Amino acid sequence: MSTPTPRSGDEATDVPTELADLRQSIDNIDAALVHLLAERFRCTQRVGRLKADRGLPAADPRREAAQIARLRALAESADLDPAFAEKFLAFVVEEVIRHHLAIAAGEDPQA
Repeated sequence: MSTPTPRSGDEATDVPTELADLRQSIDNIDAALVHLLAERFRCTQRVGRLKADRGLPAADPRREAAQIARLRALAESADLDPAFAEKFLAFVVEEVIRHHLAIAAGEDPQA
């Protein structure tokens, strides 16, 4: 059994070192995810502007289906539940389409 080590930012001083280290790793991964999502949305907003300029629809069901299949395969190879990966992608795509519709309407997608 490891000896509890106080760590800065932990809720209690009796958190084992291993737990504190794992929490720090999770915090780092969460930060990376946020930055990756921000970059993804910068790209998809550019796509939204291109679609709006060319009168293309906000949604592209064929592309979405291909992305779902691709993401499910990636999830399987990464030992992640493919159903979870698909739900996550659906959530992101829903937000992307909302942004594309806002851009096409001349609105700020962040509003």
